Amino acid sequence: MIPKQTQEIYNEFEQELLKVIRNVPDFPKPGIMFKDITPILHDQNLCKKIIKMFNNKILHDFNIPIKIDAIAGIESRGFLFGLLLANQLGVPFILIRKAGKLPYKTISYSYDLEYGSATIEMQQDEIKPGWNVLIHDDLLATGGTAIAAANLVKQQQGNIAGFAFLADLTFLNGSEKLKEYSENIISLVKYKD
Repeated sequence: MIPKQTQEIYNEFEQELLKVIRNVPDFPKPGIMFKDITPILHDQNLCKKIIKMFNNKILHDFNIPIKIDAIAGIESRGFLFGLLLANQLGVPFILIRKAGKLPYKTISYSYDLEYGSATIEMQQDEIKPGWNVLIHDDLLATGGTAIAAANLVKQQQGNIAGFAFLADLTFLNGSEKLKEYSENIISLVKYKD
């Protein structure tokens, strides 16, 4: 249970982020309301607060305190705060990219999207067996890409320490699908519709 004072801090910070994240209608296709985080990147103090808030949530909100051995960031916006958080925690940062973008030997995982399919990759031997890996991306929608990332981690005998997102479109129920991999799912902003 999160203490009331801590929850109030989270709520205030969520409101601060909601004022900065820009809604872009009909992108990338009609009917979609895109959540654009790029305005956040213009504010260094806000970026520092984001890393501090992620760190606090990881340390205090995860169901079981767990040592994180690495952070895997999903291309491309998952690189932005994933690397900063990895530096803050003093752990390696692992790139998860679209197929064909990494130069060394890779492992891949293909998955279905609403409008087709996709394949993501990570370089071989990025994860040592038994490592606890936190998967990070900017936004959680249906959960398909995060699940694919989790399967890449598992292919290298890593454990899923949890998932961290800047924003969660809760009405798409992505977090429910991720619970098969870890109950530790945090986000700084939740969109209910």
